[in-house]
Amino acid sequence: MKELIKNLADLIKVKTIVTFLVLAVFAVLALKGQINPDNVQIIVVMVVSFYFGTQHEKKEG
Repeated sequence: MKELIKNLADLIKVKTIVTFLVLAVFAVLALKGQINPDNVQIIVVMVVSFYFGTQHEKKEG
């Protein structure tokens, strides 16, 4: 039970929430036409790269 709680806590990290929130906001803005899709692509790639880069570092270190 403690391991399950720890795994859930690891999933709900601030970094993870912020990452998915940023992706969702930019996706909605792009779909509504309020922001240029090229800008969305650049920002989403940067956010996802940072997120997975830090996840990879955490697993190695």
